[in-house]
Amino acid sequence: MSNNDTHVPLQDLNTTDAPDLADVGYHEEEEQASRVAGDLEAVFDVPVQVSAVLGRSKMDVGDLLKLGPGTVLELDRRVGEAIDIYVNNRLVARGEVVLVEDKLGVTMTEIIKAERG
Repeated sequence: MSNNDTHVPLQDLNTTDAPDLADVGYHEEEEQASRVAGDLEAVFDVPVQVSAVLGRSKMDVGDLLKLGPGTVLELDRRVGEAIDIYVNNRLVARGEVVLVEDKLGVTMTEIIKAERG
């Protein structure tokens, strides 16, 4: 540190005047989160369709009929580019493909905020 740096003293948390963790306000946040979860409980069993779209391609029906095993289909995405995650055909997030115990999965890296119209 140079002599021009300002020194900010920190509170000693080992003393008896340190705030009690019970007074910090975590309990209020937990109670509010449980109330919100309780309010949403009615929709927990509503089925939704989740799709993770790796990429898209357009082609004529004639070209589609020529596809067979081993055919490489060129998509509109590049390797390493984020995939789109849709819930009920609405874009909600972007993510990356991951491998979890011999199964493919998706890690969400960005949540897309929907504009209300």
